[in-house]
This record gives sequence, C-alpha cells and structure tokens, in this order.
Amino acid sequence: MFFDWNNIHLPISIVLSVVNAGLLCFLATKLLHIIQLSGYKISGFRAWLKDTKVKYIGRLAILSFLSIACVLVTNALLDGFGEFYSYVGLIFYFYFTIVFIINVFRVSHKTPIKYTRRMSRLMTVTFLLIAGCTFGLIAFFSEYFSYVKFGIVAITPIFLPIIVPIAHFIMVPIEEFIRLIYVTKAKRKLKQMPDLIKIGITGSFGKTTTKHILNVMLSKKYNVCMSPHSFNTPMGLTKVILNYLKEEHDVLIAEMGARQLGDISYLCKIVKPMHGIITAVGNQHLATFGTPENIAKEKFELAKSITKGIVVFNSQNAGAMKLYEQYSREKIQCGIDDFNNFANITNVEVSTKGCAFDLSIDGKTVSCRTKLLGKHNLEDIAVSAGLAYKLGVKLNEIKSAISSLKPIPHRLELIQENGLTILDNSFNASIESASSAFETLGMFEGNKIIVTPGLVELGTKEYEANVSIGEMAAKVATKIVIVNKANKEPITKGLLLANYQEENIMFAENLEEAKKLLQTFVKPGDAILFQNDLPDNYT
Repeated sequence: MFFDWNNIHLPISIVLSVVNAGLLCFLATKLLHIIQLSGYKISGFRAWLKDTKVKYIGRLAILSFLSIACVLVTNALLDGFGEFYSYVGLIFYFYFTIVFIINVFRVSHKTPIKYTRRMSRLMTVTFLLIAGCTFGLIAFFSEYFSYVKFGIVAITPIFLPIIVPIAHFIMVPIEEFIRLIYVTKAKRKLKQMPDLIKIGITGSFGKTTTKHILNVMLSKKYNVCMSPHSFNTPMGLTKVILNYLKEEHDVLIAEMGARQLGDISYLCKIVKPMHGIITAVGNQHLATFGTPENIAKEKFELAKSITKGIVVFNSQNAGAMKLYEQYSREKIQCGIDDFNNFANITNVEVSTKGCAFDLSIDGKTVSCRTKLLGKHNLEDIAVSAGLAYKLGVKLNEIKSAISSLKPIPHRLELIQENGLTILDNSFNASIESASSAFETLGMFEGNKIIVTPGLVELGTKEYEANVSIGEMAAKVATKIVIVNKANKEPITKGLLLANYQEENIMFAENLEEAKKLLQTFVKPGDAILFQNDLPDNYT
C-alpha cells in the first residue's frame, strides 16, 4: 500500500511534493504578479488571459507536454531496472522547468512584483495547494497507474492557472479582515490629528504630477506628507497614513486611483479629505468601468465627499468641467487662457528647456518659468497653484516653487545620454499626454523617433484612440517603433491614413527588443520619445 510508512516511496513523495511546490511557486510568479497588478481582483486576471489569448498557459502546457513525454519515454526505456526507475525521467522535468523559470525572471517589468505581506500570504497558500495537488497525483497514480507513477509530477505546471485563482479566493475573506484592521488603525490615527489638512487628488490622468507640484508649493508654508510613488489604493494610502504620516505634518496629500466603481468613495471614507482636485475625466480604465459615465461618476465621488472645503477643477478638461457645473459647494476652476479661471495661465512659451508663462491669481500676476516639458504640465501647475493660494501660500512663493520643480521620473522626463535626447513619457498613458509629448518632440533638432505600444485599457474606445496616436505621430516622427502586437494594427492604420512612409514603420515584440532595434540606426543628435509602456499584464 502507498500509505504505509514502511513504503520508502511515501517519504520520498512527500519530499518530492515539497520540492515541486517550491519550484512551481517561482513558475507561478507571473500569474501572482498579474493578480497583484489587477489590485487583487480576479476580473483583472481574467482580462489578462483574454488580452494575451492565454499565451502563458499555452507555454505551461508545452512545458508539461514535453516533460511528461520525456518521463514516459524514460520509463519505457528503463522498465525492468528496478522500482526507482520512475524517478529518473523527472530529471528532464526539473531541467525544463528551471530553464522556463530563468527565462521568466529575465524579462524586465515596468512594475515589478512587490513581495508584500499580502503577496507572501498568497504565495504560502499557493505553495500548500501545489504541494497537496502534487502529493495527491503521486498517490493516485502510484495506486492505479503504476507505469507512470512519480512521473505524473511533470504535468503539474498546467494546473497553475487553476491553483493560483483558488489560492486567491481562499485568501479573500482573510485579506478583507486584515484590511479592515489596518483601515481602522489609519482612521483612528487621522482622528487623533484634527488639525491636519487632508487633500485628495483624483483624475483619469495628471494625478501624480499634480501631487508632486502641489507638494512643492505647499511646502513653502506647511510641513507636508505626500503619498509616495503610486500609493493610491486603500492599502497603499493606509500604509502612508500609518508609516509616513507624522505628528509634525500639517498637510496630507493623498493620490486616489480607481479602476472600478466604489474605489474613490472607499478611499474618501478612509482619508475624509477636506479639499480636493479633479485633474481630468477621460477614458482611462474604460475597460473596467464599462462606460464614460461611470468614470465621471467615480471621479465625482471625491467632490461629493467634501462638505466644507474647496474642490478645484481643471478647466482645460471638458469632463472635469462637466463635474464643475454639477458641483454646488465651494469650487474653483483653474487652467490656461480662460479669464473665468481662479488661477489662470497666459502668454505661454514652450521650448526644449521648459515653459515660460504668466500666472494670474486674485488680480495679481507673476511671470514664471519651469523646467517641466510639455504644455499639459501647465494644467497641473494651474490647479495646484489655485489650491495652494487658497490655503495661504503667497503668489511669490508659488512662483518660487514653480521655478524649483523637477521633472517627475517617466513623465516627459528629459534625459541626455551619449549625444541622444531621450524623452521618457513611459508612465503617461492618455491621448492628451501623447499629444503634448509629440508636440514637445517636434521642437527638438535631428531625427525624431517615437517608441510606443499605444494605449490600452480603453475598452471600446481603444482602437479609435490608437488610430489617432498613429495620425498624430505621423506629423512628427522620422521613424516610429510600434512595441507589442496589442495595438500594431490601429497605430499602423493611423500612420498610413496620414500618408506616412511605410518603410519608416518598425515593430518590436517588447521594449527590450525595441531598444536593440534603436541601436541599429540612431545617431548622436537624434531625439527619441518613449511614449507609454504597456502594463506588465500586456507583456
């Protein structure tokens, strides 16, 4: 009997199950990463499977097929050489799996997997499920299909796309309980700081840049705690409150992201912002929101949560201004070339060295200059200046803050390298940002090369938006490298509609391949724009 401690294969099977579980946890990292990128929502995992046409699962199937084939052939060749022959074929399985894992970890990621406590818990449950599945298969086949015996381990990789979601569902109620504990602690801490000025910033795009600009401006008068990086989820902001916010802080600036209905209202219940900024309403994450109306409704949740403070709206964005008209409490609009703006920017001069402009607030005007590239950044400067002024920062202090602004990494960041001009706009994924980036690229000398995968997560608007990307790029680019197949067709269509020369259109499977391709033809004096970089769930 298999379940007999006198059976030497029983302890060996236990060890084999544990070793295999450890190995497959590395193999499952891609799947776990996708769940993390999806905000630990299984809907994002399903969308990834759909968008990638199950390519990764296909590779796992090939791995399992090759492994089991080698095991069966080995078993056939070694039949009669003793009862341990069934282990020999696993050498091929472990070899193929290790090679697969090495290739997985060689791929660079825009947002690498974060080994947080939540991820550690999910990986632990995944490990236990794989170990249990492996041991169960070994026991079953040892009893009923002795020809295969322990070689059945070779098919376990194909179960990962099932095991990982099961592990996720097992952890959902546990994680909800843990989240409730941390959220309660964060709320309690904020309640103990009644004088803290809390500011929420949301929008389809422009949130991070606005957050950084506002932080610099308010720092002229206050001690500011700004949510770092892209900590704009419930657990991200909870971490900011518990680990970054100190008693000496006067202001908390909270970036608020959303992928579906209910996200902003939940964040507002945690932070309870006193003031807010709505940077824009666009089609970002339309795939998960379903309709543009849902996106606008979700952004408006920030304004609805503010009862006594000020809400600032970007007058350059039509979607934001529709919300401005709906909002009945204290509000201001800020932007460019509109005398209805509370903070109004005029006389704009844009160059390769930044932007010069006049800023008018409350009947006073100052001339400003910033190193930030692109006219779209002026919208973020305007809304930030409007709120900073309302909170007591003087106009000359705002001017000083504007002059000290530093480029934000990956958001039209200028890099000079080996005689090349590189514009890194890889973290800006809106059509508005792309338009501004193309305009900025056009101001540089030399050949102008655009590297882009286009725009994603736009639902039914995605194809149309990427045709527009192609049309806009055609007006500027000497050459264009389209990265990944996701939007190859619509971008190419847009380029050809604009009579772009087909020989100047190039393709690359991923960003690393695109960089190698650039090395074959770029030369000193050229300008290269990296416009957007696909989320890792598209690579």
